[in-house]
Amino acid sequence: MSCESPHVWELNLMGFWLLKLDGHPVIVGHRQQRLIAALAILGGRSRCSMAGLLWPESSQAQSAGNLRASLFQITHKLPGLVHPSREILMLEPQVAIDFHKVQSLIAGIQETGNTVAADSAYALYHADLLPGWYDDWVVFEQERLQQLRLDGLEALAAHCLQVGATGRALEAALAATWIEPLRESAQLILLQCHIQNGNIASAWLAFHEFRALLDQELGVRPSASFSDLMESLGPRRALETHAQPVHAAQGRTPWRSGS
Repeated sequence: MSCESPHVWELNLMGFWLLKLDGHPVIVGHRQQRLIAALAILGGRSRCSMAGLLWPESSQAQSAGNLRASLFQITHKLPGLVHPSREILMLEPQVAIDFHKVQSLIAGIQETGNTVAADSAYALYHADLLPGWYDDWVVFEQERLQQLRLDGLEALAAHCLQVGATGRALEAALAATWIEPLRESAQLILLQCHIQNGNIASAWLAFHEFRALLDQELGVRPSASFSDLMESLGPRRALETHAQPVHAAQGRTPWRSGS
């Protein structure tokens, strides 16, 4: 007696929304996309909670009706994606979701200093959650994930520095500074990477770029941690008066889009 292999669902939320069944893209309506994305990001939710989240400006009856209509479309056109339950809505546990993979990558870096995956910095740099989506709950999750990405990149850079993997440390630090150029902790790790690599001139140029950016955007100067670190390097010579435009010394972003 032969048994059919279960279908494989894959959901992509990083960079763009895409649902695949057995490797083939599936066309999904916008309302259904929002519901599937919410279940993937937030996990199981009651029907009432999900209806209020997705249609906050509608009446309770209207939002409940919208939810029922969306669920009908999903269960009939995308069987095996949403777990059948009368109370709690959730995706089937076997659905592969790239958002969860990013979360696991960040947790592994922060908890164990994991540097096994050579493309960890690349993956976190490109892990933009549903760009172009502006629902309030999505924007909150986008900002939350960005903070987690930055924390993960900084932790990755710091661990790589500790074990002498200065090239990978520099990749991670650059990625963090390109995601959030005004983040002092990321910029400080970037300077440490340049210094440990023996690139003192690069460290000075990066410092001047960051100081100019802070002055331009916020009218403030870097914290004392920067001054202490840079003064420990000795004379600045001509670099003090030849700072490059913001990010000029670093060149383009760490990885070109689609590379």
